Amino acid sequence: MVRVGLIGGIGFMGRSHLDNYIRLELERFPVKLVAICDIDSEKFEGKFIKGNIGIGTIKYDFSKCRLYTSMDEMLEKEELDYVDIALPTYLHADATIKALNKGLNVLCEKPMALNSKECAAMIECAKKNNKKLMIGHCLRFWPEYEYLKECVEKGKFGKVLEGYFYRGGGPPKWSYQSWLLTKEKSGGCILDQHIHDVDTINWLFGKPEAVSTIARNVIPGSGYDIVSTNYIYPDGKVINAQDDWTLEGDYGFEMMFRVNFEKANIIYQHGALKVNPNREKSFTPELPKEMGYYREIKYFVESLINNTPITVAPPESSKETIEIVEAEINSADDRGKIIPING
Repeated sequence: MVRVGLIGGIGFMGRSHLDNYIRLELERFPVKLVAICDIDSEKFEGKFIKGNIGIGTIKYDFSKCRLYTSMDEMLEKEELDYVDIALPTYLHADATIKALNKGLNVLCEKPMALNSKECAAMIECAKKNNKKLMIGHCLRFWPEYEYLKECVEKGKFGKVLEGYFYRGGGPPKWSYQSWLLTKEKSGGCILDQHIHDVDTINWLFGKPEAVSTIARNVIPGSGYDIVSTNYIYPDGKVINAQDDWTLEGDYGFEMMFRVNFEKANIIYQHGALKVNPNREKSFTPELPKEMGYYREIKYFVESLINNTPITVAPPESSKETIEIVEAEINSADDRGKIIPING
């Protein structure tokens, strides 16, 4: 049985992980959540914040877990195989390194860290301690995105000509002490939310040669809230990603992509995937129903049980994603200047 401690476990994203640990235990999957740590003790009484998507909304029975408000205390007292870190971004690097140095494997929420220097330190620490480190880029485990990845890699519909990736919603005013709307803690929309699509583009097509980004700040102190980036590749394919977390009112939340191949286009919108071949009828592929959060946790636990390498979301690739975002920020700071990406 693989023993896990969840750190930052009852924040918005932490509850999405908590829901899936409960489900996996009910399914008798060999993982057991033995401890939860959250600095806000009121959350253990069920006083939760509401996020931008419908996860982590059930009522919890915490009697089966030991509860902590101190990460140090939890790491000192518990015998764990790994920790699942769902803390605010600015704490990712320190918490990950502390856990790795305690001899624990680490599954850490995205983004990996605030900058690529911190990412490098996390990777070096994992190697030094011979422990596994994976960043929870859930779209790499999302069935619709997995299908797109397969089509790109296998050339099922020929080469990619163009791709557009989008997500948007209201500002995350619900975050604990507004950390998501504090640039120094979250990096803003461009690092926290837009990074989903940056990572998807990196995963699908590899690191671009350069980027050009137009972005703006709307909410004071939050960093870039609206972003549009063009990714430049040597083969000339046209790739763009946009994000906006200032869409208030009844907008809700939306994520989508459109990728045009030589022989078809694939659209994911309003939670539905549709394939439109150029000269045949459109169709909807049969895909798994589970969300990426469930599948990424299961993948990580299986990698521990079987002692297999992390290949779907290796930390080196997550670091590359941060490097792309850093180039985007530099470009946005210079009104869309084309910024080469090193490496």
